[in-house]
Amino acid sequence: MGKKFYVTTPIYYPSGKFHIGTAYTTVLADTIKKYKQQRGYDAYMLTGLDEHGQKVQDVAISNGKTPQEHVDEIANQAKKLWELMDIEYDDFIRTTEPRHCSVVEKIFERFIKQGDIYKGEYEGWYCKPCETYFTQTQLIDGKCPDCGRPVEKMKEEAYFFNMKKYEKRLIEFYNENPDFIQPSHRKTEIFNNFIKPGLEDLCVTRTSFDWGIKVKSDPKHVIYVWVDALTNYINALGYMSKDDYLMKKYWPADLQIVGKDIIRFHAIYWPIFLMALDLPLPKKIYAHGFIMMKDGKMSKSKGNVVYPEMLVEKYGLDATRYYLLRECNFGQDALFTPEEFVDRYNYDLCNDLGNLLNRTIGMINKYFKGKIPEYNGIVNDVDEELEKYIRKQISVVEEQMDNYDLSKALEEIWKIISRTNKYIDQTEPWILFKEESTEKLKSVMIHLVESLRIIGILIRSAMKNTSNEIFTQLGIENINKEWDSIYEFGKLFNNSEFKVIEKPTPVFNRLDSKEEIEYIKNNMK
Repeated sequence: MGKKFYVTTPIYYPSGKFHIGTAYTTVLADTIKKYKQQRGYDAYMLTGLDEHGQKVQDVAISNGKTPQEHVDEIANQAKKLWELMDIEYDDFIRTTEPRHCSVVEKIFERFIKQGDIYKGEYEGWYCKPCETYFTQTQLIDGKCPDCGRPVEKMKEEAYFFNMKKYEKRLIEFYNENPDFIQPSHRKTEIFNNFIKPGLEDLCVTRTSFDWGIKVKSDPKHVIYVWVDALTNYINALGYMSKDDYLMKKYWPADLQIVGKDIIRFHAIYWPIFLMALDLPLPKKIYAHGFIMMKDGKMSKSKGNVVYPEMLVEKYGLDATRYYLLRECNFGQDALFTPEEFVDRYNYDLCNDLGNLLNRTIGMINKYFKGKIPEYNGIVNDVDEELEKYIRKQISVVEEQMDNYDLSKALEEIWKIISRTNKYIDQTEPWILFKEESTEKLKSVMIHLVESLRIIGILIRSAMKNTSNEIFTQLGIENINKEWDSIYEFGKLFNNSEFKVIEKPTPVFNRLDSKEEIEYIKNNMK
């Protein structure tokens, strides 16, 4: 069996239209999946919607719809958005689907039978947006510790999951797997704030609403969010079904990506549920930060929400994907500003990458009638320096990609772009042409083409359209685009008959900064 890689996004809550924060999470997972495929992995990506709960029911009613009508509408919107953003997921799980509901029922009954779940009465502080109960001591200034919104006192009959039963085993797992949660400071927060003080048993059913999966043996109870939601990652693979081929093939997950706001549930509840099911735990859970605005979180009431459709339709898919991946540093919050978006577009994409491609094609047309010269090895010290630098950078990029730090990986790729632009200034091909230094000039051109080919492969998982455009304009569409081909500089250009395009088209057109900043500001909602 070959190398496999299973990556998941959280299943998103269908309360409304998805903003760039949700888009970032999904683009991150999609890019990692595509990179793993480039490296020869059989990669599988899951995303979807978490469609049950009181909040969904309330939103649907307020909009004059049934909950099912509401979630169907959001599911259609989500699939259209992921198609627009070239998200190549392998499965889209919805928690209202029979394949999910039937397995959740079975899992719940198993937990009851094992003594993991017991019936009691819950009285506590409830946050409706987070669908979570809290004790008085967990509240911060009398409000939800996760979202800061008001909570209400509630009391009802409920089933509870006996978290304490698995507490020691969870601590042992953390000690044996120090890199399970990334970044490491998230693990420290979880351990110090929730595990070390002692786990509270978890309320896992509700009786005050009915939009959810009923407990089979006690149908007045609705299975409450986390047993329902978290098990999607295995249910989508056919767990507890006759067709469990994918479960056997891909579980445990190699990477589960979540926002920092739900890391607690994935770092405590999810491992314990898997322990209770005698299933292996995921290899890694990565909690990313939020995309913030200057005035705080994105909010419709503030009118500062940025939707990905606006950016893609106005500035292109690859510019949008690049910005999201480049701006969000590993595990940290990012700040979105129209100014920074336009700067990234103009400087990184247009000036650095776009101009490198245009200049290279223009010189090959001018100096060699469009024909790419053959690679005849290193002609001078500058050539050797460039090749050594690119070889070193490839290793750095691979390391960052393997650590899922895509912002840093793109930064390192752009260093190759900058270094290649510097190479043009160092070699001064226009002077070589005047001096009729043909061999040196040939070497410069092929080194530029080969550098661009390698860049095209390195950015392919994040920016496929731009990668394709590089290959097309250089006239090398049919050349080897496999990752392994980047290790031997110039090998593919021996006895070559490649011709660049006669009239290059700018991959990225420079933006009028003032005008475009105003456009983005005016299109926040």
